[in-house]
Amino acid sequence: MRGKIIKGIAGFYYVHDGISQVYECKAKGVFRSRKIKPLVGDDVEFTVLDEKEQTGNITDILERKNELIRPAVANIDQTMIVFAVTDPEPNLNLLDRFLVTMEMQGVPAVICFNKMDLGTGERERELRQIYEAAGYSVYFTSANDKESVSMVRELLKGKTTALAGPSGVGKSSLTNQIQPEAAMETGAISEKIRRGRHTTRHSELFFVEPETFVMDTPGFSSIYVESLKPEELSGYFPEFEDFVPDCRFLGCVHVGERECGVKEAVKEGKLAVSRYENYRLIYEELKNKRRY
Repeated sequence: MRGKIIKGIAGFYYVHDGISQVYECKAKGVFRSRKIKPLVGDDVEFTVLDEKEQTGNITDILERKNELIRPAVANIDQTMIVFAVTDPEPNLNLLDRFLVTMEMQGVPAVICFNKMDLGTGERERELRQIYEAAGYSVYFTSANDKESVSMVRELLKGKTTALAGPSGVGKSSLTNQIQPEAAMETGAISEKIRRGRHTTRHSELFFVEPETFVMDTPGFSSIYVESLKPEELSGYFPEFEDFVPDCRFLGCVHVGERECGVKEAVKEGKLAVSRYENYRLIYEELKNKRRY
């Protein structure tokens, strides 16, 4: 039989058959000798050992279309990066780091600003302008709003989607609305530090409908862009591309150079100041790391 790994805990892998059944499986020892570890999201071949107990063995891991390191998951079609409009206030530096990470791994990303019922129209326009100008699809949602939940379901349809973002922004609440059987623990915002408590403790795919899976991931309070040369970073800010030809020097990194098309575009309001400042911060971080 063929199925998809939706969860892995303590050496057991839970395989959904794509219809309605989940089998508790062990991976054959041959994978260890091949140094292949099954991942959540893997499409696998498995044999059923006991239909009543719903147990089986994974016999083969099919070719992966991609593999993410953090979270450790395979075959993701898209990432929905979820931040709150407010409560907590969106950390745009962290959001931009998520976007760079997804660009590096070649995974399409859409941005979802949740808790729109707590925000203002002006804030929504500001956030939409920043990220649509960068080439991303931007959506505003509320887990309590049926229309926005239906919109999210359409975005997810026919895809395996990872929900990413910090704790406390409502990822689990959205998951519960999309697939109530997920029964995710939602947790409350800490009044003391205004950050979400970490409630999702492992990566797990939830079956929504045929060919549609959604994964909630442990919330991140920080993310570090690694395995990237400083001079490569600008390639992961898509909106910079139109202004690079206006740079005087070949190989301009858009930080210290005087005649720089990207910096000029920021001054003229053609590029978002926040995006450029976050680019500069990540660039300096990569540059300083390279010295050691």
